[in-house]
Parts: sequence; structure tokens; C-alpha cells
Amino acid sequence: MEKLQKTFRLHLALFGRVNAGKSSFLNLVAGQNVAITSDIPGTTTDVVEKSQELIPLGPVVWMDTAGFGDRTPLGRQRMEKSLKAMDKADAVILVCEGNREEAEEQKIIDECGRRGLPLIKIFNKADILPHEGGGIPVNSLDAGSRSRVLNRLKEELLKKLPEQTLQLPTLAGDLMPAGSVVVLVIPLDEQAPKARLLPVQVHAVRDCLDNGCYPFCVRDTEYTAVLAALKREPGLVITDSSVVGKIAAQTPEKIPLTTFSVLSARLKGDLKKFTAGAEAIRTLQEGDRILIAESCTHHADKNDIGTVKIPLLLQKVTGKKLEFTHVSGCDFPADLSLYKLVIQCGGCMASRREILSRIQKCDSAGVPITNYGICLSELNGVLKRIVAPFRLQ
Repeated sequence: MEKLQKTFRLHLALFGRVNAGKSSFLNLVAGQNVAITSDIPGTTTDVVEKSQELIPLGPVVWMDTAGFGDRTPLGRQRMEKSLKAMDKADAVILVCEGNREEAEEQKIIDECGRRGLPLIKIFNKADILPHEGGGIPVNSLDAGSRSRVLNRLKEELLKKLPEQTLQLPTLAGDLMPAGSVVVLVIPLDEQAPKARLLPVQVHAVRDCLDNGCYPFCVRDTEYTAVLAALKREPGLVITDSSVVGKIAAQTPEKIPLTTFSVLSARLKGDLKKFTAGAEAIRTLQEGDRILIAESCTHHADKNDIGTVKIPLLLQKVTGKKLEFTHVSGCDFPADLSLYKLVIQCGGCMASRREILSRIQKCDSAGVPITNYGICLSELNGVLKRIVAPFRLQ
């Protein structure tokens, strides 16, 4: 379980009013005391995560959120943060006190409907409260009921989760036939993590192996030498977006070429939407505001792609002075009307649901969205070539 990237595990968000027993339910299904429980309202103040193997669903991440109905001074802030967990969730588990469904439960039900999120109701405290209706009756303090509850829960998840959610997706293996040589161009500059590769780079190597292809990893500085040494042409070249212009110029037109970021855009987002969003770059006007969104937090250096390279190149290519707002982690703005374009990072540390949620928010606001790699390919004048292997037409 621990070998599967967290971003590819099913994310299950636990919601419910204060003292409905969310944390007790999590402890029951996990078989251990993961979350603190108490009769004091508002005990859970932040999202608590717990990984678990649920055969045959595979690895999942539970997200225990702060209870709604919290009347403490920080209650509203906690609820706002809890709702952000839906951006990552593949399904919502709503823990009710018995079959009690009032305005606050209905708010969660309605939000799941609006987002198209599968919802499973847990009627907790079923030993002392009414539990008739369309939920799973549970007494979270009865450790002996764990197997029964887990089996019922897995049945509901298998029934309600879309089939594609349960399948580990292919990154690049469908872009070339088995037996193809695949060259992966990985610059080892100051932004490269020490002594390791990025998750998407590791994923690409494994995906090539899984599909019977032969991956060759090479730095951009040795790329032309590797091409010359190969006895046959690569079936695909995958490059880092930071050197896409250089690698495109060095790669014969007949060799398919794409980037790790574009592969991520297809895997975790919507490649067509991101590609269409890049068209907005050519329509930017003086003073337009651009939102650049990272899905994780990191210390940006002097050549950071999001805070330095993309803003400089955008202004150089468009010839316009633009305004940039940078956000990271979960701090995605609720009001997107201020922006003419959103540029999302590659999302190597984000789940597909989280990226799709951001795309949906941009759609609702009528704001185009693209991602780092597609943006850089457009600015380098090679986007059409980079997306050609995917046959988007």
C-alpha cells in the first residue's frame, strides 16, 4: 500500500455534525485509535488523514473533517476548511446521528449533488437512535461489528464509485506500441530534487516497463548524443517542460514528442480543457491578472518555474505588463472573476479529483485554465507538436 503514490489512492472524506461520531467511526473501520474522540464538541479541528487498504478497492486515504454545527468562534473557519476536503474526495461518507437529516446534513448532501460526488450515509449510534432509511446502521463503539461495517461500506463504494475511479490509469503506455524505445529527458538543474526523481518521472519509467517499452533516462545536455547512439528511432520522447523548446529543436519532426507536464494534464486533469485554455495567452491585455496555482507548498528559488520563469516568459511573448497572483496548497481563491487566466501546476502531489475540482471552478467562473507544461509549450511555439501524440481532434 505504501508504495502507491498517495495521489492515486481513493480519498474518502468523512463529514458530519459535531459529536455525530465521525472520529469514532474512523477508529472503528481503521481498527485502531487514529483520531481523538471526546464528548466535547469541536474536538476535531483540522483534517486528519489515515491510509488504509480496503480489498478489493485497494489503498484509500480517509479524511476526517471538523464537524459542522460548531458554535465556537473558530467554527466557521473550520467548516470552510472542511469543505475544501471535497476538492480532493472521490466519495463522501456522511456520518449522521441515527437517521437524523436536518438542514446541516442537507447542505452536505446538496454540495455532493452539485459536485457529482458519490455519497454514502452512516447512521451512527444505531444502538440507541432510529436508523431506518438509506444508510448503513453502525455502532462505532462496537469493535466486534468492524467486519460487517467494512463489508457494507465496500459494497456501497463499489456500487457508487465510477469504474474509472477504481482503475490505476496509464500515463504514456498507450502512446506507442510495445517494444518501443522511449527517451525521458530529465534536466538535473537547481530545481531538481536531490538524489531522486519527481513522482511523474518515476511513474513514466514504470509505465514504460509495464507496457513492454524500453525507457532511457538522459539529461538534456546529453540528449543529442543519446539520439545519435540509438540504433532505431524512439517511439516517443518525453521531456521536462523547462527545456521543451530546446528539445523540440533537437528532435526530428517524425519522432513523437511530449512533456511530463502534458502527461500529467491528461492523467489528472483535462488535456483538451488545458490546451484550449492556453489559447487565452494570445488575447491577454495590458494589466490583466493571472493566477498561478501550485498544489503543494515549496521554497521557491531564483529560477522557480511558477514564480519566475512563467511570468517572465509570458510578459516577453505577449509584450504586455501583467499582474500575477500566486497561491499554493489548498489556498485556491473562491472568487476567480478577477483573473483572465489560471495557470495550474503539473499537480504531481495532487489527486485527479483536486485538479478536476479546480477546472470546474474555473468553468463556473468563465475563466480559462491551463497548466505549466502546456503554457510553456505554447510560449515556446511548440504546443501543437507536444499534444499531437494524443490525437485530440
